[in-house]
Amino acid sequence: MNTPMAILNDLTKCLGCRSCQVACKAWNRLPGQQTSNLGGYENPVHLSDQTWTRLCFFENQDDSRPVWVFSKRQCMHCLEPACVAACPVGAMQKTAAGPVIYHKEKCIGCRYCMVACPYTIPRFDWRSSVPYITKCTMCADRLGAGMAPACSQACPNDALFFGPRKHLLSLARDRLRQEPHNYVNHIYGEHEAGGASVLYISPIAFDRLGLPALGRKPVSHYSSEIMNKVPLAFVGVAAALGGIYWISKRREELKQGEQDPDAPHDDNS
Repeated sequence: MNTPMAILNDLTKCLGCRSCQVACKAWNRLPGQQTSNLGGYENPVHLSDQTWTRLCFFENQDDSRPVWVFSKRQCMHCLEPACVAACPVGAMQKTAAGPVIYHKEKCIGCRYCMVACPYTIPRFDWRSSVPYITKCTMCADRLGAGMAPACSQACPNDALFFGPRKHLLSLARDRLRQEPHNYVNHIYGEHEAGGASVLYISPIAFDRLGLPALGRKPVSHYSSEIMNKVPLAFVGVAAALGGIYWISKRREELKQGEQDPDAPHDDNS
């Protein structure tokens, strides 16, 4: 697949059903998370190493009545990814098909990708002694088999479209032109930070959706400049600090388990 593919999110069509969120969990065999009700509809409230896609809920006023807008969040799969530029060992890779994928066998746990990403997407698996980063892969394995990503495949209301990026941009422009009263006149992801393989069209301003305001210049430009000045020794230090953090966190979990006799125990601990 040589044509760059993309996903278009039409937020005027999203029902908030979370089919995309469930499909992502199912296809990637991601476990469920124990969460707490914080008084809102979002669950879980953050992306994590176990949740790569989540639906955000936004309540807005329109002619004195509340209006809900739902917005899917996942890796943006940037055309010039800052995470790829920041990684000192090539663990992140932008593929010709569109997805930004992760090679865990190369990762040293420095977490520079987490710092570099303007969308704060990569997550660290703090529960594991092996420092793996996790994030949405745009279902690169499915794309390789000629299938659409699980999230877009599961959407029941055509809020998610998958196809060649240039075709989706054309579709988005057609909708903005034909229904200007239903959309903000902007395609988010077309140019932000050099462009992305995940695109949005929305009935409300994107800053009200929590999406960052970014210029056209790729963030990877700054990441490359910084990484060229970082000695390799600092990379080792970052990995060591990650190991120390994991040990401390593990000790805290064991201590809590001793205090709570009903807590589940790991027989291998």
